[in-house]
Amino acid sequence: MSTPASGAGASGIPPPRKTEPEVTGRVPSAHSWPTHLRATLVLIVLSILVTGFAYPVVVTEIAQVINPYGANGSLLYFPNGTVAGSALVAQNTDAPYLFWERPSLTDYNTTLGTDTPPGPSDPALVNETLAYMAQYGYYTVNASVPFWLVSASGSSVDPDLTPEAVLVQIPRVSMNTNLSEVNLTALVNAHIVNPVAPFVGVAYVDVLELDLALLPMIGR
Repeated sequence: MSTPASGAGASGIPPPRKTEPEVTGRVPSAHSWPTHLRATLVLIVLSILVTGFAYPVVVTEIAQVINPYGANGSLLYFPNGTVAGSALVAQNTDAPYLFWERPSLTDYNTTLGTDTPPGPSDPALVNETLAYMAQYGYYTVNASVPFWLVSASGSSVDPDLTPEAVLVQIPRVSMNTNLSEVNLTALVNAHIVNPVAPFVGVAYVDVLELDLALLPMIGR
């Protein structure tokens, strides 16, 4: 007696094949442009939230804890408590009883760019030096004008001068304040900031800080 073939029914007829269900409608593609557009918009929104809001808030809060003076703009104050400016930005000071800052090619405007400052042989610097000596030379005897006192800085608003460029102004300040040159020299020396390590930078004086310390001494 013969046996039925494998997979066949008792009658010897094979069972019907299973067919896949018919797909109705259209399956959205993972690479369709609406999918990419939605992902792009989500990425843009997240980037704005992280870089435009979260990061600045976190960095500002950390700075307020670590260095609140610098985080608030390194502000300096007049003796009466009003804001005089920032220790990082020079001001146009031409009063004869104050120490003068470096010249500015932008009139100390922090919103303007500037070209490269003139070099030692630049005619603009030579003319500026001669003009400065015509006004300043009256107060000096056998004194040369330091380069920093007649040349603009790279930013044109640098408030710092080398000690030599400040000390050479003492005769003028002394004549217009009736303070002795000895007292003024001690004041300048107290405001000299030396480099953190030898041969790393130069010693400097923040002239705005120096002038604010001078005002109470002359009753202003």
